[in-house]
Amino acid sequence: MDYLKTVAPTQILSERGANLVVINLGSANVRVGLAMDEKPFNVPNCIARYITQSGKPTVVDQMLNTEVTTNQHVDRERAYNSAASLLKIPFLDESSSSGSASRKMGRIDGYNQASTIKKDSVFTWTDVYEDEKISLASPAETSADKGDASASEAVPDVTDSKDTSESKRKYRKMIFGEEALKISPKEPYCLYHPIRRGHFNVSPHYSAQRVCEDLTAILDWILLEKLHITHKERFSFHAVIVVPETFDTREIKEMLTIVLGELYFNSAVVHQEGLSAVFGNGLTTACIVNIGAQTSTVVCVEDGVSLPNTEKILPFGGEDICRCLLWIQRHYQKWPQINTDVLAKPIDMLMLNQLKESFCEIRAGELETVATVHSYEEGMPAVPHKTNLTSLNVPPMGLFYPNLLVPEIFPQPPRQWFQDYENMLEDTWNMDFGGGGNMGLPMWDSFAFSPSKPKKEEKIGLAEAITSSILSAGRIDLRRKLFSSIQLIGGAGLTKGLVAAVEERVLHAIPPTEAIDTVQVLPSRTEPQFVTWKGGAILGILDFGREAWIERHQWMVNGVNKGGLKKYKDSYHLQGQAMYFINP
Repeated sequence: MDYLKTVAPTQILSERGANLVVINLGSANVRVGLAMDEKPFNVPNCIARYITQSGKPTVVDQMLNTEVTTNQHVDRERAYNSAASLLKIPFLDESSSSGSASRKMGRIDGYNQASTIKKDSVFTWTDVYEDEKISLASPAETSADKGDASASEAVPDVTDSKDTSESKRKYRKMIFGEEALKISPKEPYCLYHPIRRGHFNVSPHYSAQRVCEDLTAILDWILLEKLHITHKERFSFHAVIVVPETFDTREIKEMLTIVLGELYFNSAVVHQEGLSAVFGNGLTTACIVNIGAQTSTVVCVEDGVSLPNTEKILPFGGEDICRCLLWIQRHYQKWPQINTDVLAKPIDMLMLNQLKESFCEIRAGELETVATVHSYEEGMPAVPHKTNLTSLNVPPMGLFYPNLLVPEIFPQPPRQWFQDYENMLEDTWNMDFGGGGNMGLPMWDSFAFSPSKPKKEEKIGLAEAITSSILSAGRIDLRRKLFSSIQLIGGAGLTKGLVAAVEERVLHAIPPTEAIDTVQVLPSRTEPQFVTWKGGAILGILDFGREAWIERHQWMVNGVNKGGLKKYKDSYHLQGQAMYFINP
């Protein structure tokens, strides 16, 4: 096994990590922390803004089309029956009366302690009013431990008021994180998710400028309220930006402008999640399977270099498993007659996510449990409902049968969003990173890529994606190594039974002509949901002072020029490595 011996000794982390901030962006959450910390703050990547216009939707994503077509419904039922056959449980149209003696209730054990402990927790609506009596040292802040998604502080930027009673009724201008997700729909707020399905959430209803403003506000709030780094102090801090494989050149450029221009960091470096995950687990070569909230990606890394032709992007993740869980319960009439709407009321998605983490697992046989679900009516306290949830092993099988996970239809970003002519990337695509006379890199010679188009998503199952990715790696010895070095990361990577399911299904997906008979998923040395952040911290330490870093003044005045040879060419499209950009 290619374990790194001492990639980041504690002494080096403490010496160099004190002024190094690692920012790991995701569709659902953003993880931010100092490189020397054990865990980052894990905050839902959203912002709720106070609105005065009547009739405006409380969630901007209510504009989305969520209707399931007839063909999608048929495909979903077929996928369910395929999974049911494998799990040895009744098909969707078979009798499933809860009183039937033929239905055997399986015992459910929460996979991780955190999920088990909080499985019956109740959410409360967010207090949307300012209160001058709440100080920064209030219990609300101290309860937001690292690794917790809670974001419960009030925004400090408020208008002073001489009348204390009046200030108590003043609406907060902006609310962030989990508190934003728990705002009642009756309150005058609009919720924004600046990143959706692995891309900037640019749409006719959400401008590129507003997306960048919201990302800036969210990160600025985390830096101020969580890390307590003021604007003046940030000139002495450096940032490692860990971006998803789904990001395109334009989105990476905008993130650099936000971090260096708007957040005032002294310098920054960009790394992709796949490479960061390898270093976060102390490896140099592995197949990284990142199951996020809204997208899943597969990419192979060899000796600390991502192999671009192995990249696979799948348009589903943990939130789709949650919605599949709800669909199955409603089909079997196990869900109470309550108004559960994951788009109009994001608090319902929080509840479903807890149920998924606590009870969903992959194993054969019928799997049921008695659980408490809550109804959240506008502004009213949560009402508990005990119910018998069924077929709890089917939703996570959607990772292998993606037709089970019918995604919402998100409006695609405008075509011109990806046609970012000013970065001149296409003109410098074949130039040497070092700026010498070599006009091409053998590593990328056979790889065709058009940076003016969004990256292509593939609607295939996880096992097929992993197999296809590794078989694209080239040499047979490398393929063997990768099939024996699979890493599952991301929140859904914690699903009980997933490791065995991946090993078995990938092994069966390998063509008989391949001389490979071993598939192994390696245990994660770091918590799967934080491994990419941890890898970013390690890469930041190793890269400290190297040419891969982009200085603030360099970016703001001239953009980023072609630098020297980089130690980690972890992406074929990262701007700091393969482009020459001049601001107009």
